[in-house]
Amino acid sequence: MSSTHFPFSAVVGQDDLRLALLLNAVSPAVGGVLVRGEKGTAKSTAVRALSALLPQVDVVPGCRFSCAPAAPDPSCPDGPHESGPGALRPARMVELPVGASEDRLVGALDIERALAEGVKAFEPGLLADAHRGILYVDEVNLLHDHLVDVLLDAAAMGASYVEREGVSVRHAARFLLVGTMNPEEGELRPQLLDRFGLTVEVAASREPAQRVEVVRRRLAYEDDPAGFATRWAGDEHEVRARVVAARALLPKVSLGDTALLQIAATCAGFEVDGMRADIVMARTATALAAWAGRTDVRKEDVRQAALLALPHRRRRNPFDAPGLDEDMLDRILDEFPDEDPEPEPEPEPEGPDDSGPEDDGPGGGPDGGPGGTPPQGDGSQDPDTPAESPETSETGEAPAEAPEAPQPAALEAAGPEQAAVRAAEPFRTKMLSVPGLGEGASGRRSRARTAHGRTTGAQRPRGHLTKLHLAATIQAAAPHQKARGRDGRGLVIRKDDLRQATREGREGNLVLFVVDASGSMAARQRMSAVKGAVMSLLLDAYQRRDKVGLITFRGATAELALPPTSSVDAAAARLEQLPTGGRTPLAAGLLKAHEVLRIERLRDPSRRPLLVVVTDGRATSAGNVGGRTDSSPRELAGHSARLLQAGGVASVVVDCESGPVRLGLAGVLAQDLGGPSVTLDGLRADSLAGLVKNVRTAVASTASPHSSSNRRAA
Repeated sequence: MSSTHFPFSAVVGQDDLRLALLLNAVSPAVGGVLVRGEKGTAKSTAVRALSALLPQVDVVPGCRFSCAPAAPDPSCPDGPHESGPGALRPARMVELPVGASEDRLVGALDIERALAEGVKAFEPGLLADAHRGILYVDEVNLLHDHLVDVLLDAAAMGASYVEREGVSVRHAARFLLVGTMNPEEGELRPQLLDRFGLTVEVAASREPAQRVEVVRRRLAYEDDPAGFATRWAGDEHEVRARVVAARALLPKVSLGDTALLQIAATCAGFEVDGMRADIVMARTATALAAWAGRTDVRKEDVRQAALLALPHRRRRNPFDAPGLDEDMLDRILDEFPDEDPEPEPEPEPEGPDDSGPEDDGPGGGPDGGPGGTPPQGDGSQDPDTPAESPETSETGEAPAEAPEAPQPAALEAAGPEQAAVRAAEPFRTKMLSVPGLGEGASGRRSRARTAHGRTTGAQRPRGHLTKLHLAATIQAAAPHQKARGRDGRGLVIRKDDLRQATREGREGNLVLFVVDASGSMAARQRMSAVKGAVMSLLLDAYQRRDKVGLITFRGATAELALPPTSSVDAAAARLEQLPTGGRTPLAAGLLKAHEVLRIERLRDPSRRPLLVVVTDGRATSAGNVGGRTDSSPRELAGHSARLLQAGGVASVVVDCESGPVRLGLAGVLAQDLGGPSVTLDGLRADSLAGLVKNVRTAVASTASPHSSSNRRAA
């Protein structure tokens, strides 16, 4: 099966990706690779091909946990192992599916045998299979939070622990963690981002000749996988031999004080958190030197290590673009020139690719070189560069002028469209939650029945038992011990006695934003504050693992600017580009929200929605709403809002009205929706104390408990 994998050396381009994977093959202590990029860029192909380049592993025959004969794990569940010759086998690459259960990842313990017989009947999971190999997680950003926590623990400790009601099993789990992801589908938690040693950004080539070669090789592989692999066998052998040679050379590589100062200055200059970045850079630079066939670490090694190890550690929030300012990197490194030049009289030209004559050179063959192409995204753009009118300050406040008056006609007549303005600084918001008890995806917003959380009761298991409720199990078995002939050797447990623990935790929701972009919102300082508020709620949604969607309405239409997605940064990008102007088709925006939520109920029925309407409440246009031509725009908006309320949608209206004279239309809209209204100032964490209570009270009063719980489970 492995012989029919697409050969690693046949991958076209993607120098950084291939280099990062090869460096981890040379030095597994580098800590793995996170591959970020659009779909169809050979991410999975390259990762799956890497396992064929790893040296074989010497294991204890018959050990399910891949213990090394020279140093077996003393706590191995299959041990203790007697001394003896080992058996060589290829290094494994184990794939973790996105929908895998915790038992599939860490292993399963036979609870019934453990209670009745005191036997640790343990079935290994994927972590045991991946020990001394590769653990590959495709779409790692879509992995459930509790599985991410297990991965973090195992990667940090090099061991996996399985605890089941007082019975515990431990085994070694040291693996190379490789993940791939499409950033459009959402970002990773910072803790998991930092756990990956290196990261690379991949994108499809824009060169026609290179794209032609990609298609040619792929078609040839699909026509005859074995024959294609045979044609590339020589190149694969060369790369494999170079990996083995670099591994042997690695202990002899010297990391001098100058290189350490360069590494420390680089990490300090880019203000990365913690010390893991320094350690990863040191290991990566050492591996780069070994890969180049050298025993000394040079400045070009440190530079390349920084380009691979630092971009994902500089992000402070999901709206920051990954990348590194290479000009700044060069300025930092130039402060520490290399010491002890090579005794050979050869010159030292600039650039990272000056390697010895025995070196293939960067990109000199299908295996790539030590100086791979730097990541395409250099991160040099300043996030604060969007143009801003001179009359608007950094804080979004304008010079003192006459207070805004509620004159929508005059505002909307100012022009069909005004340029997008920059969002004000985000702030911390208090939690908005959906009332009731859901059963949606794991998250941190609303109450839900989950596999993890506090135990609230017990029930008979539905299918495979995952979380035993020990007290309830004993209580169910106790009355039958005499009839079952118990003789003092322990409880007689039968399958019908087992009870599953029911637990309550938190779920992620679908937060659908409906943003008014009409002319009545077009005052620059006002729209800046509105965008800042929505940015703050988006940041909160990212932290609480929600899906988000964005609807905007202006002129005569409502537009789904961003379909529901886990990519919060994509929503932020759309919001930044949002222009304003035109009339206010409030009804069209609400009806578009109703349609989007109807479709999402079919796609993901367990994820409950929270509707956040950001508007001043004015309605001056019927928009593209069909029928009811005798109704005013305000009446149409009220009808659309009551339609959402009847569907049991939890909602919050963010009132954007400002000025000394207020019409209070946003409050009327909130009543029609059956939810609370909060001002922009009231959205801040220090002034939002009663909002969650108001959401629950308002929504609960719109329907009976039985019907509302059924509707809101969708």
